[in-house]
Amino acid sequence: MPPSTRIRNDRNNPYLFDGLFGQVHRSAAGSIWRWRTEFTAVTSVAAGTGWLVHATTVTLSVLTLAGTAGLLALIPATRRYAIRRFWCLITRHRLQRLCWEARLHTRSGRLPLILRIRPTEVGERALVWCRAGICFEDFQAHTDEIRAACYARDARVARDKRRSQLVIIDVIRHDTLHATRHVMPHIIPGQVLNRTGAVTGTARVLARRLLASIPRWFRRTPASS
Repeated sequence: MPPSTRIRNDRNNPYLFDGLFGQVHRSAAGSIWRWRTEFTAVTSVAAGTGWLVHATTVTLSVLTLAGTAGLLALIPATRRYAIRRFWCLITRHRLQRLCWEARLHTRSGRLPLILRIRPTEVGERALVWCRAGICFEDFQAHTDEIRAACYARDARVARDKRRSQLVIIDVIRHDTLHATRHVMPHIIPGQVLNRTGAVTGTARVLARRLLASIPRWFRRTPASS
């Protein structure tokens, strides 16, 4: 039997009208899991600030926190790490929003579970757990929507080779092989001009030496009759 060419999207969804009455399923555990990074960051900063205020003064605590944040922003390694983690947070929330808007959820309103998201050389990679009623083909049919929702250059969806309920979403933000600088053909760098001038000067010196080595009587032009 040939494989079905049916596109899995909203146009042939037999439960289109469920979106008019369905509500997203929210729970305390699910909210904590979706906002775990933010909760951890806020808790850590609050605990550190409280400890500094208790150990020192408020002014010194504020200066210490501001100096630490400025130092981390000035160091290239920590700055790149913070930017990549920030985009991971943005991608996670954008994927969750997309799953609801594109109806990539169960009839009871349960969204797919984003187990892990990490930065890559070209963007972010998310590992998504599909609940019963959602599959890899659903995400594959909404690749364009994923790309637009995550503000990305491109998006790629793959299925785990061993477990079909796991979907891998690669968000491509930049291409490492893409040229970052375009040089116009009529613009010649200064180094090339210097090297060309040096080669031309050397050729002139060699031509003069070769001409000087030729006897004068041989270089004389014959007298016209």
